[in-house]
Formats: sequence, C-alpha cells, structure tokens
Amino acid sequence: MINFHKYHGAGNDFIMINNLDGDIHLKSEHIKTLCDRHFGIGADGLILLQSSEKADCFMNYYNSDGSLAEMCGNGARCTAKFFLDQTDSHAKELSIDTKAGIKKIICKSDDTYSVNMGAPIFEHTDFPSGLLNIEGLPFECVSMGNPHAVMIKDTLDNFDILSIGPEIENDYHFPNKINVEFVEKIKDDYFKVKVWERGCGPTLACGTGACAAFSILNKKENFKKEITLEFPGGKLFLSENHRGEIILRGPATFVFKGEI
Repeated sequence: MINFHKYHGAGNDFIMINNLDGDIHLKSEHIKTLCDRHFGIGADGLILLQSSEKADCFMNYYNSDGSLAEMCGNGARCTAKFFLDQTDSHAKELSIDTKAGIKKIICKSDDTYSVNMGAPIFEHTDFPSGLLNIEGLPFECVSMGNPHAVMIKDTLDNFDILSIGPEIENDYHFPNKINVEFVEKIKDDYFKVKVWERGCGPTLACGTGACAAFSILNKKENFKKEITLEFPGGKLFLSENHRGEIILRGPATFVFKGEI
C-alpha cells in the first residue's frame, strides 16, 4: 500500500507521495497506471516529495506517461504546500530543489504561493531560435527549465488543440518533444491560454507554460506590473523582477488523500 495525497494548482493536478525517508521506488509503468484517470487515481503528473541536502526538499516530478520532467511551476507550488502540510510547518519561505535547480517559494497571506522560476532561455538545444512556421502556424520557443513553443492567436474560440497539440509536440524541430501554448489577448494585462503538455496532453493549467507565454508576450508588451493568464482551470499571475526572472503566483489546493 502507498499513501498518497491529491493536490492541484489551477486545475493542474498531481498525485503527491511523501518519500522523505526514501523508501518508495516507482517504475514508469507504475506512475503511468497511478495517473490513469480510469484505472488509477488520475492526475496530470506524480510528485515524490524527497529530501535534499541543498534545500528544504526535492520535487521529483513525473509526467502522466511515466516520463521524467525537468520542472513544473504548479507542481512546485503544490510541493511547497504538501511539504508544509506533511511537516506541520508554518514557514513563509521555502526552497524547493528540482531537476531545473532550486526554486524559492513565498507563501502569501491570500493563500497563494509565489515561485521564482528564473530567467527565460531563448536559445537552447531543445529547439531552433527565432520564429518557426509549423503546420502553417507561427511559434516562438523558450525554455523555462523545460521547452515550450508559444503561439499568439486572435481568438481561441473553437480552436482544436486536440488535433494541433500532438503535431507540434512531436514535430521534427524538437529532439526532446515540446510543450505547446496558445495565447489570446483579452486586454493589456489579461490573456487566455490553452496548453498541450509534453507527455500529458491537454491540461487545465501549466506553470512553466504560463511563464513561457509571459516571456514571449513580454518581449512585445514589456509589462510593468503583474498580469493575469486565464487557463481553463483557473488564473495564474505573472510578473518579472529587476533581474529578468519570472515570478509565478497562484493557488495550491489540497483535494483528497487515500491509499492504493
């Protein structure tokens, strides 16, 4: 038996397992089954909460297909809340070790969690630089610890993400596949986003996807204050600090717990 907790960040949901003692070892096929929404618990991904010598804890994150992922912004916030809940801590700041480096989490008084996601990287071996035309659509790419292709559209109404998402994810330009975001401007500080996650498919929100969308938009808009990105599962809030690092703020919500 494994004890688990279910958390979500703006609808991006995770199976959270306390593995601070290091006794739990899961294979990719186990993770895939646990994340299956028909035959398992159901989630966009699975996070093992593990100990770290460099930070308060380590976030060992897996996509729902059992593959390892470098980084997850919503997952980092949920990991922070899960760690606080598991350790009965009332800390207002945490450091989370990830495969993309250590992320600082600040627990806000409005029950949101803010994470410094670092600076965007526009040149990377995971994708070509500059504007790409794929399947007749224009994309710009950026890494937020994992690779993203972002397209800005006039409207997302009736946009068939189920058809175009896997085509972009598996395009030959991307040797390690890629996450995909489609963005619609509603007003100067408010945007709608739909996301196709590598190894997952369509999800209700994506933290690194929000940062990727912000970074591409910010090159054009040069935001001076926090903006709102509305995903199908809820809202995430993005800003940039004086060092050019992206700050992601949003909720982290406990749903239920059980054993399997």
